[in-house]
Amino acid sequence: MNFLGIDLGTSSVKLLVMNEKGKVIQTVSKEYPVYYPRSGWAEQNPEDWWNATSEGIREITEKTGIKDLDIQSIGLSGQMHGLVLLDKDNKVLMPALLWCDQRTQDECDYITKELGCKLSQYTGNKALTGFTAPKVLWVKRNHPEVYEKISHVLLPKDYIRFKLTGEYASDVSDASGTLFFDVANRCWSQEMLELLGLPEDVLPTCYESFEVTGKITQEAAKLTHLGFGTPVIGGGGDQAAGAVGTGIVTAGMVSVALGTSGVVFACQDDYAVDDENRLHAFCHSNGKWHVMGVMLAAASCLKWWVEEVCQLDDNGYILLLEEAEKIAPGSEGLIFLPYLMGERTPYSDPHARGTFIGLSMVHNRAHMTRAILEGVTFGLRDSLEIIREQNLPTTVVRVSGGGANSLLWRQIIADIFGLRVEVVNSVDGPAFGAAILAAVGVGVFDSVEEACSAIIGTVWSTEPNEENIEKYNRVYPIYHQLYETLKDTFKVMSTM
Repeated sequence: MNFLGIDLGTSSVKLLVMNEKGKVIQTVSKEYPVYYPRSGWAEQNPEDWWNATSEGIREITEKTGIKDLDIQSIGLSGQMHGLVLLDKDNKVLMPALLWCDQRTQDECDYITKELGCKLSQYTGNKALTGFTAPKVLWVKRNHPEVYEKISHVLLPKDYIRFKLTGEYASDVSDASGTLFFDVANRCWSQEMLELLGLPEDVLPTCYESFEVTGKITQEAAKLTHLGFGTPVIGGGGDQAAGAVGTGIVTAGMVSVALGTSGVVFACQDDYAVDDENRLHAFCHSNGKWHVMGVMLAAASCLKWWVEEVCQLDDNGYILLLEEAEKIAPGSEGLIFLPYLMGERTPYSDPHARGTFIGLSMVHNRAHMTRAILEGVTFGLRDSLEIIREQNLPTTVVRVSGGGANSLLWRQIIADIFGLRVEVVNSVDGPAFGAAILAAVGVGVFDSVEEACSAIIGTVWSTEPNEENIEKYNRVYPIYHQLYETLKDTFKVMSTM
């Protein structure tokens, strides 16, 4: 038996075929453009997503030699928070507004002012520019002629679901990031819909991530070479599906995603919200909940340093990391604040700026490289400390993303977090998680937890060094207070 996982990312769609034992048989990736029509705006054409996805499905079935009926089910994952609007004829009304689009600050301010503390009560989260509801309000205010034609509001991956099945459906984990969703009760929030004047029937039907949401239509089967009637499972937002793909489905396990951005993710058995909403509180893909902290620049800080500042090619990463390995923990008093793109958790401050603090004549390039790795990890620890404040257990960290390939960075994470760090046998985490959910959805496994236990194993393990833990515990409070010291200066500098 084989299962197809599809992850609709920001820059490309990734597809993989997995068998019932969790072995990945084939992967395919197809790129598409992002458009930036104005400063702070980010848009995509949903048809670009569908063209890339359908082409990718055809390619992956041809490469594997798998016939249409050999795919038992399909799971979907994708970029969260994006807005896709369809009219009564299912035509796309305007370009999709993406998770990284920043045009909706006025709408966020309005929602926050109108609801105050009730916003967290209704949705479990605060209003951020990336979320979907402020985007809908922006369309209502700025393009009323478009707003009047809205028949369906979909998230990015759910537009692909619609093209495959003809169904308007989503899953609870992705819906949690819309600010339309009552996360505690796993349903659409009537209070939010009333505030924004949006009828519930324009929103998709919500399912658990492991439930069947529709089946491949004849038209989609003809275009993609998938079997007519193949079940399509709920799937999840990229972070929840990625957590399934790395086995973060029980309390105590923490995920750190070291990609362009950095994400700290912990599973909860019961719903709970940070009083200050510093963390996102979302539904998880296994019927439980999760909390998540997001820093906007993680591995991208290292990329900026290697490629833009040091002007080195791919081999430069190896060179600079080898240099940094020779520097003692703490970088001889040099600290890096990783706010190259502003920050989201725990400060939600678009004015924050990246900063080296403590430079002296003893420091060289190697110190600065190590300080960047340590600074990003201190930023991730900010989220971990909030998770600990909520009395959630933290016993082991599983790291994924490009940064996970560095043994030095894994050791730094283990030492700064004071926890064992693992890398598991996951390929393209969200797509892998979507494939696992697809297998659960058709009964191959009784639960998501059972599937992860059977499929996912540890490849590398890094234990923390007690001496280094002590050193970093002296540095972290200094790092943590620097934002408060500098935030007013950051705001002034952002206007220069």
